[in-house]
Amino acid sequence: MARRPFEKPVPGELFVWVKRVSWVELAIFSGLIIFWLVPGFDTETMLFGWAHGLGFLALCVLIWIACIRREAPYTLLAATLTPVGPVGSVIGIELIERKGWGIAEQRSSQEFPPKSASEGS
Repeated sequence: MARRPFEKPVPGELFVWVKRVSWVELAIFSGLIIFWLVPGFDTETMLFGWAHGLGFLALCVLIWIACIRREAPYTLLAATLTPVGPVGSVIGIELIERKGWGIAEQRSSQEFPPKSASEGS
């Protein structure tokens, strides 16, 4: 099988995990912002800061692996690496799912190629 490096990726199982981890990371990031803005929550700010830092690194690695496996476009990784972090990944995922940006047409598992006359019924 010849490699085709310029084909658009097709979301698969790993893309579902990228989506889940992106939403969890966005929740952690939101918690960090809230605890950082409200005075008197130094310990919580530190804990959410560590969780966000480690979670963001894990999210970036997961998206990078999905890109290598051709299950996510590299533009999703670029959106994640913007200063807004997990907000960029969630927006990127929504654009991919709603508009189909950067991905190939998915073939439904219910679609089957038509039988040819040489195949028996």
